[in-house]
Amino acid sequence: MLDTVLGKLARQHDPNVLVGFDHADDAGVYLIAPDLALVQTVDFFTPIVDDPYTFGQIAATNALSDVYAMGGRPVTALALVCFPDKADIEILGRILAGGLSKMMEAGCTVIGGHSIRDEETKFGYSVTGLIDPKKIYANAGAKPGDALVLTKALGTGVISTAIKKGKAEQSWIDAAIASMTTLNKNAAEVITGASFKDAPVGTAGRPADQSLTAQGRANDQRRTANDAFPISTMTDVTGFGLIGHARELLLASDVSIKIHASKVPILEGALACIHAGHIPGGLTNNRAFAECLVEYAPDVPDDLRTILYDPQTAGGLLISTPNGEALIQALNAAGVPAARIGEVLPNTKPRIQVVR
Repeated sequence: MLDTVLGKLARQHDPNVLVGFDHADDAGVYLIAPDLALVQTVDFFTPIVDDPYTFGQIAATNALSDVYAMGGRPVTALALVCFPDKADIEILGRILAGGLSKMMEAGCTVIGGHSIRDEETKFGYSVTGLIDPKKIYANAGAKPGDALVLTKALGTGVISTAIKKGKAEQSWIDAAIASMTTLNKNAAEVITGASFKDAPVGTAGRPADQSLTAQGRANDQRRTANDAFPISTMTDVTGFGLIGHARELLLASDVSIKIHASKVPILEGALACIHAGHIPGGLTNNRAFAECLVEYAPDVPDDLRTILYDPQTAGGLLISTPNGEALIQALNAAGVPAARIGEVLPNTKPRIQVVR
């Protein structure tokens, strides 16, 4: 539905917009100086765990993720709060404290926010980051022969559904919470070489570099200066599931992909949740929307097919790179779990092949 609505909106023509909503990228990027751009995103949702502090941590981790997925460094955040008028204000305090703990870990300063009364609690952040305009990782740019690398395991959606039903085992809950409260900061620093972390801030209002705003400036030029690894594209896997976000990548890049289902990391208990029928509505919607592009090998079992559409909260990074093994080794050495789950193919049908 959202895809249909966005497609009908008039496009604003601003040459300083380096990344807009044309290709369903994780965040918008706006050029403010020849060597500096803003990366901006917003995300908020209802509680998915019982503990308020943990919920705040998860919401912050999720909101920060889009900045990391673009290759940026989060610097400021605004809190978004919906809270019942008669609810215990101490609960809100714990939510805010949890979110602040993760913002502090990210080095991102909370400078304000907005709150409204609502019968249902909702919480999240609008996050602004800084990024080098030559080092933006967008959805477009994946090339045939690239490896597909995934950090973090899938399964937070089905486990969260089991939690709401009171059917999740404690070990499943612990694993899911650990995943959802782990920032993608370490992974992003490995990928970018953390070179932008200490870059000087440019002067806002300087004339835009027209070589950066011309048509065709976007993808190849931005990545040639990568200090650590050649990255073709990068996105984070969140509400649309692995297949949904892979779809955005392949459509923007005009390629096809192959996914090895048995190589995809899966959280403890996630497949048990599927077998027990703890299927979130988002998973069903993701599958109905994107499965038309997918062809499965006959030996891929249904539980593995299903988990590929599971909506993730604060999920990992999906990376297309010509040097997958070196990147995986570097990520693992930094304590970041990562696995090669597939490869990029020339544009052909089916657009997404899923093999065992």
